[in-house]
Amino acid sequence: MQHPQDGGRVMFDVPVLTGAPRAQEAPAWVIRVADAADLAAYRAIRRDVFVGEQGLFAGTDHDDIDDDPRTVVLVAATAAGDVLGGVRLAPATARDIGWWTGGRLVVRRGARHTGGIGSALVREACREAVSRGVLRFDATVQQRNEPLFRHLGWVRWGEAVIGGAPHVRMRWPIDRIADLVGAMKLPLGDVLAGIRDDHPEALGGDGWVGDDGALVSGTDVVVATDAILPALIDKDPEWAGWCGVLVNVNDLSAMGARAVGLMDAVSAATPSAVRRIVSGLRSAAVAWDVPVLGGHTQLRGASSLAVTALGRTTAPIPGGGGRAGHRLGLTVDLHGRWRRGFEGRQWDSTSTRTGEELRHLAGLLAAHRPAAAKDVSMAGIVGTTAMLAEASGTGARIDVADIPAPPDVAFGDWLTCFPGYGMLTADAPEIPSPLAHSATIGELSAEPGVVLRWPDGVETRALDTDATGLGQA
Repeated sequence: MQHPQDGGRVMFDVPVLTGAPRAQEAPAWVIRVADAADLAAYRAIRRDVFVGEQGLFAGTDHDDIDDDPRTVVLVAATAAGDVLGGVRLAPATARDIGWWTGGRLVVRRGARHTGGIGSALVREACREAVSRGVLRFDATVQQRNEPLFRHLGWVRWGEAVIGGAPHVRMRWPIDRIADLVGAMKLPLGDVLAGIRDDHPEALGGDGWVGDDGALVSGTDVVVATDAILPALIDKDPEWAGWCGVLVNVNDLSAMGARAVGLMDAVSAATPSAVRRIVSGLRSAAVAWDVPVLGGHTQLRGASSLAVTALGRTTAPIPGGGGRAGHRLGLTVDLHGRWRRGFEGRQWDSTSTRTGEELRHLAGLLAAHRPAAAKDVSMAGIVGTTAMLAEASGTGARIDVADIPAPPDVAFGDWLTCFPGYGMLTADAPEIPSPLAHSATIGELSAEPGVVLRWPDGVETRALDTDATGLGQA
């Protein structure tokens, strides 16, 4: 029913999937990732349907996607191992940037009215794509199959004529970025409502609202405070202590300030648990050469850690200093690996760096003076871009293919994780460093929200609204 390619994209080949499936108390088949035997059976069904039954191909429907080792094939198979149908999905580009396409959906003749195999395969393909960090999942289907995909939640976004037949371009909506920002940042505007009006310098004062640190009026002092999630403390106390320093140093670095002192408030159920948290904090303080000035320690309490950092600068960099048309830059340390136990969420680029290397990275922005900057937080690269844009009174467009990333890391994970050291900048040249990759990844725009721009020129909206509700700085 479908042709194998259209401008480099893979398309869903949907044979006859009509007719209401019969109700079954338990399915007579399961969907799984294909092994070698499954793959051979799946390809035999494809030849039978697309070459023999539908006459779409002469001799074979095999193509380059079949030869791509990244391609994933899902099959529906009976308990006895009889393959009834399958579908494939694969990256759309040579470098996997989170854009995948689905294709070659096929159900064997004689199995097309046995409980909705085709629909189930599409649903499982969507789940598989999301689990692999995909942010854009497309398919091109024959027009008569559009109702099926609409019923499954797909959205039409374009049209095409392929082989003389009308086709519809469809996309499975993936809201991973919007969901992350909505959960972590969007409530801030409501929670902090009113504080901005309490004092002229509240929340940093005009021009500094939403910044990573707060200026102390009449001084060159910047103060930053961060709390660590109790779940992280319980799972990895030393890492929690390290991160208490890391995130504060990043906050100060984004404002062009040098950290000069730390205060901590730590609580845990036992002295040994407190000792482990403090051990990580001390290691980080030594690495960044910042003294722990004091704080508060509580035993026999719930797990908690909050760290305050004091920094100094005579020329602070605002988070809201960007303007529409400014280039959007990312400087990020790709060294390291996922932190064990936090795969897909926390990239550890810092714990294996030397103190000299960490201090070099901490001073990069102060040396290059961008118009605006924010360190990449737990909202990820896209979510933090949204915060910089909101504080600047702009929106942003991001060229996904230009984002530096470690090799073999799911792109959706990379764009939504805490990367260890990552700085977003506005109106700055690419920042040279032997330790960090620096690239222009887009620009600030007049329209609110964040748009992802893909190599084929298509734009998708990652966020329609501001990130925090705090508004322009």
